[in-house]
Amino acid sequence: MTVRDVCFLSDYGYRDDFAGVCRAVIRRLAPGVVVLDVTHGVPPHDVTAGAVVLRNTVPYMPDLAVHLAVVDPGVGGSRRAVAVRSSSGRLFVGPDNGLLLPAAEADGGPEEAVELTESSLWLEPVSRTFHGRDIFAPVAAALASGTALRAVGSRLPVSELRALRLPGARLIGGGLEAQVVLVDHFGNLALDCTREALLVAGLDGGVEVECGDQGYRASVGATFASVRPGELVVIVDSYGQVAVCARDESAAEAMSVAAGDVVRIRRGGGRPRG
Repeated sequence: MTVRDVCFLSDYGYRDDFAGVCRAVIRRLAPGVVVLDVTHGVPPHDVTAGAVVLRNTVPYMPDLAVHLAVVDPGVGGSRRAVAVRSSSGRLFVGPDNGLLLPAAEADGGPEEAVELTESSLWLEPVSRTFHGRDIFAPVAAALASGTALRAVGSRLPVSELRALRLPGARLIGGGLEAQVVLVDHFGNLALDCTREALLVAGLDGGVEVECGDQGYRASVGATFASVRPGELVVIVDSYGQVAVCARDESAAEAMSVAAGDVVRIRRGGGRPRG
């Protein structure tokens, strides 16, 4: 029997007991399983940010791991609880709200899915507000201990899994437009945009970054050190996403931008501000 690691991601934060209780449940039900905390700092209720972080980090996690992901603003409602197996053999457990599918697709594609219906595995009584503890953690523990996917629920066609469709970058006059999908701890703005889109748009050297009716001078560079302290730089980050950053500062604060906002990057603009 293969024992799998559990890689745990959530928006539970670090102040409350939620993540710790889930870890304790896994430890109690599966003492030999290692739990790796990917992050519990996903912005509260931000399914898109959680999906992006999960997708980005999966390639660096142990092979055949069980990925327990909980960003679940619809807990207790009509959304399904699911487990998904990707073609690489990794397993994903969490709410069917778009959180899991981008990672499964990036991991070779989803091959099999079940709706979590085997209630004998759950903690009783099941809270209406804490399925992470009562449903998802116990199922992750069972799967990590070698329980078969089909033993934790009823078959669900992968085509019925809820997708999270991001708009993607689009070309506009003199540049491109993309959504901010994640603001990290440093205030860097990760865009739903790839290096290829940046190249197609012909963006290099001096640019202008716009959000709403505000425009900011910036440069396209390879690193944060491409610009002086306080200046804005557009880079391709460590996960291959285009990001807008401010050297030694927060781009989010400098531009008053948040996740979900749309940013435009246009050619021209000369040297950045500062």
